[in-house]
Amino acid sequence: MSDDVRDRFEIPKEMRSMAEASLEQARKTFEKFVAAAQTTADTIEERNATVREGAKDVRQKAVAYAEKNVQGSLDYAQSLLKAKDLAEITRLHSEYVQGQMRVLAEQASEMSQIVGKAAMDAAKPKA
Repeated sequence: MSDDVRDRFEIPKEMRSMAEASLEQARKTFEKFVAAAQTTADTIEERNATVREGAKDVRQKAVAYAEKNVQGSLDYAQSLLKAKDLAEITRLHSEYVQGQMRVLAEQASEMSQIVGKAAMDAAKPKA
């Protein structure tokens, strides 16, 4: 493939739209997840010192998830910049979306366990 053809390579509008929609959906899902986790943490945090420790765990996990997800997005963007053709872009996009959905599901499950433990600790009668 000549340099002229490679320089003129453009992602088709449909592919770009699909990628943007998938990324936006993942972003909205994660934002809702973080907002719900933060709301839960804020509600629990009002209970007592035991709960505050659980809320601290929730906040720390949410920040760690956000950092991991942002890094993953940056890595994905970097890989797109190095893509040689549309087939590679399509493969990278598919891998990224599948990976993000798997990571978000894992994070939601883990966060649910952390919030559940914090709630159980808060509900325990004081000794």
